[in-house]
Amino acid sequence: MSLPSLYEHYTFGGINSGLSADQSYFTLNGRNITLYSGAMHYFRVPKPYWRDRLRKMRAAGLNTVETYMPWNLHEPEIDHYDFGYGGSDMQEFLDIETFLKTAQEEDLLAIVRPGPFICSEWDLGGLPSWLLREKDIKVRTSQHNFMKHVTRYFNVLLPILAAFQFTLGGPIIAFQVENEYGSTYQSGVFTPDKVYLEQLRQLHIKNGITSLLFTSDGARYGGSMGTLPEHFLQTANFANNPQLEFDALNQLQHNKPTMTMEFWTGWFDHWTENHHLRDNKEFYNVLEDILAYPASVNMYMFHGGTNWGFYNGANIPNSGVLNEEIQHDTTSYDYDAPLSEAGDYTEKYYIAKELIHKYNQVRTRLPSQPPITEKVAYASITVTQQLTFADVVDRIFEKFEFNNTVSMEQLPINHNSGQSYGYIVYRKTGLNIPANSTLQIDGHVCDTVMVLIDGVLVSKVLTNSLDLNEFGYWRVTDGILHLGPESRVNATLELIVENWGRNNMGYIAQFIQFKGLWQGDVYLNNDKLLKWQTVPLQFKKKWTNALVGWSNSPKFEIPGPSMYKALLVVENPKDTFIDMRKWNKGIVMVNGFVLGRYASTLGPQQTLYLPAPLLKIGVNEIVVFEHFSGNQEIAFSDVPIFFTP
Repeated sequence: MSLPSLYEHYTFGGINSGLSADQSYFTLNGRNITLYSGAMHYFRVPKPYWRDRLRKMRAAGLNTVETYMPWNLHEPEIDHYDFGYGGSDMQEFLDIETFLKTAQEEDLLAIVRPGPFICSEWDLGGLPSWLLREKDIKVRTSQHNFMKHVTRYFNVLLPILAAFQFTLGGPIIAFQVENEYGSTYQSGVFTPDKVYLEQLRQLHIKNGITSLLFTSDGARYGGSMGTLPEHFLQTANFANNPQLEFDALNQLQHNKPTMTMEFWTGWFDHWTENHHLRDNKEFYNVLEDILAYPASVNMYMFHGGTNWGFYNGANIPNSGVLNEEIQHDTTSYDYDAPLSEAGDYTEKYYIAKELIHKYNQVRTRLPSQPPITEKVAYASITVTQQLTFADVVDRIFEKFEFNNTVSMEQLPINHNSGQSYGYIVYRKTGLNIPANSTLQIDGHVCDTVMVLIDGVLVSKVLTNSLDLNEFGYWRVTDGILHLGPESRVNATLELIVENWGRNNMGYIAQFIQFKGLWQGDVYLNNDKLLKWQTVPLQFKKKWTNALVGWSNSPKFEIPGPSMYKALLVVENPKDTFIDMRKWNKGIVMVNGFVLGRYASTLGPQQTLYLPAPLLKIGVNEIVVFEHFSGNQEIAFSDVPIFFTP
C-alpha cells in the first residue's frame, strides 16, 4: 500500500481545524504533527527555481517551508505595491501567491513571517527607508507615525495571505507577529511596547487571520518581553544548547508545544571576515538534540540564496556606535545551509534528511531528490565599452539644489518616497582650490565616499581592509583629506557617497539611519561649502538599459569610478558565477538588473552567483560600475570562490 501525501494525511475526512498549540504538542486538523521546517526566502531565489528548491526540501523529509516577507520590497514606494506584478526591479521575485501555491503543490505546509520587521540580514530589517522621512519616527512601536504606515500595508498584505490559510484549503498554518522583539530591550532606554504587539494582533484578526500566531526570541535572554504570552505561542532562536533553551522556554509557557523557530544551520558573512562554515558534526549533534527533546524545528536557513542588488543588511553591535561600527553583509547569503546559495546539496542536507527520517513517526510520500542544476564557467568576455563618471552623471535627469548636503532619503523623488538605494552625488562647481588644501567632512560618511576634482579621483584607492579606518569610510569621524600640492581654478568637486546597506538588527534607536552626507558640513580649508547640486544615482534597470553614448575605446589606466560593458552570448543559459577577483569594488548588473556588490580586496566573497533565469538566449549585457580600477575582461567560474583576507 502506497504512502499518503502530507496533505492527504492531514486533510482526510475534511478540514475542521488548523495548527493547534493548546496542548504540549502540535496537532494539525486534530492529528499529531511535529514540524520539520526549513527557511527559504522567495525573494532571495529566482522564481523559476522555487519549485526545484521546494521539492529538494520535501525530499529531505521536511513538511513545512518558512519564509519572511520584506515590506521594503512589497511597498517600495509609499502606497505603491508589488506582489509580483507591480513593476519594480524586483518584481520577478515577489509573486507570493505563486510561491505559496507551489509550496502546496510540492506537498509542503507554510509558516509566514510578515513582519513588519523581519531582520533577515536584509536592508533595514525589511522596513522601507521612506519611513525615515517621518519626523521623529519611532519604528517598531505603537507611535502613530509608524503604525499608520503598518496599518495601510497590512490591510493590503494580510488579506492576500488570509486566503492561503490551511483552514481554507491553503498551506499556511501559522503567522509570526513581529520578529525577535525582545531583543529591542535596552535597559533604561527602551522596553518592548506591548501596545504595539496588541495592535499587530488586532490587524491580523481584522484581516481574517485565524491561524496560530507566534513570536520568536532567545528564550534564555529575552524571556517574555517581546511577546503577549496570553495570545502568542513563544518559540526559541538559537545555534546551540537546545536543552537549556527549551527548558527556559517551557518555564515561560506551560503545556505548550516546544519549537525552535530559528535553529541557525550556519551563519552569514560581513565584508572583511572569514567565510563562515559550521562544523557538520556539531550541526548533526545539535539537530539531533532538538528532535530528541522532543521539539519541532525550523532550520534557518535551509536554503540561504542571495541578497540581490542593494538589499544586503548590516549589523551594529549592541554596544556599538551608530555609523561607526556598522558591519555590512555580503551579497551572498549562502549561510553554509543544507542547500547552497545555488541550490546544491551539502552534507548538512543529508544529515537533516537522516535525522528527520529517524525521528518522524508520521510516514508520508516523499519525492525523489531532484538533480542539481548544471553550473558552467563561460569563457571570459572582453570589456568593449565605457561610460566615464562624467558621462554617467550627465545622463541623470533628476538633479536638485540644496544649501547643505542632505541624506538620500530626503530627496523629493520616487513619488515623494526619497532615494532608498544606490549612490548619491554631491557636486560643487566654480571652486578655487589652493595648493595643499584640505577637505573635511563632519561626522561620519554613510557609508563610503569617493572624491573627484574635475573628474579625477583624489581620494585613496581601496587596497585592503585597513583602508576602512581612513578617510572615505564610515569608521572615521570628521574625516580630513589632503588634496595635494596642485592648485586648481574654477574646479568641480564631486563627492560620490555609497549606501552599503542599513543595519537590520538591534535596539530601536539603531534603525534611524540615513545614508549619504547628513551629519554635518563639508569644509574646504575651514571654509564651509554651501549650495550643492545633489544627484541620485540609483541604477534602476530601466535607466541602465537606456544608457547611450558608450565609448568603444575603454580606458583602464586612470583610477576612478566608471561604468564598463561586456557582452555574454549564450545559446543555452546555465547557472554560473561571475569572478570579480581582477576588479576592486563596485556593483555588477546583468541585463540591467543589479546582481549584487563585490569588494575583492576585502573578501571573503569573490564571485557573484548568476542563475540561468537572469540570462537570455543570445546577447546578454554585463555592466560593471567600478569604484577604482577596471579590468579588460570579466571572468566566470562554475563554483563559488571565497578567500580569507
